[in-house]
Amino acid sequence: MKVTETFLKGCFLIEPTVFGDKRGNFFEVFNKKIFEEKTGIQVNFVQDNQSISQKGVLRGLHLQKGEHAQAKLVRVVQGKAIDIAVDFRKNSPTFGKHFSIELSGENNKQLFVPRGFLHGFATLEDNTIFSYKCDNYYNKEAEDGIIYNDKTLDIDWKLSEDEILLSEKDKILPNFLEFQK
Repeated sequence: MKVTETFLKGCFLIEPTVFGDKRGNFFEVFNKKIFEEKTGIQVNFVQDNQSISQKGVLRGLHLQKGEHAQAKLVRVVQGKAIDIAVDFRKNSPTFGKHFSIELSGENNKQLFVPRGFLHGFATLEDNTIFSYKCDNYYNKEAEDGIIYNDKTLDIDWKLSEDEILLSEKDKILPNFLEFQK
């Protein structure tokens, strides 16, 4: 397993070692011992979530506030998505910066998104299966977020505006400057 820290401290790209032969392939999706040795982060995942989405579905940018904050290990099982992590830790030197990566069922890459980050993804293919492990339980009252097309963040979602499909709650999220208040 190859583990590389992104330019956002505590946010790691994880690339598993894939073993393949004429039958198909095999790889270890997660190994707590190796993860902790390579990152220095102790994590205890308590909830696994999965979504299946058609091309153009954009989920985000979301976070859980306060004691309900979550770190996530995200990956695409099938299909392809652009995944975004935004550092929203007030005292971080990369506050307001984002990291973007294409995750797919072919490349098997994963992204570890630490607590204090906003997170979102947009599906680039139909029937994309997106999976994520969380180190804290979901709490509806702690849910918050920023609008996907915020001008300050200027994120390239790899989709045109007319391709993007949003939930009603994601359509009314505040922008970055409003959210900081």
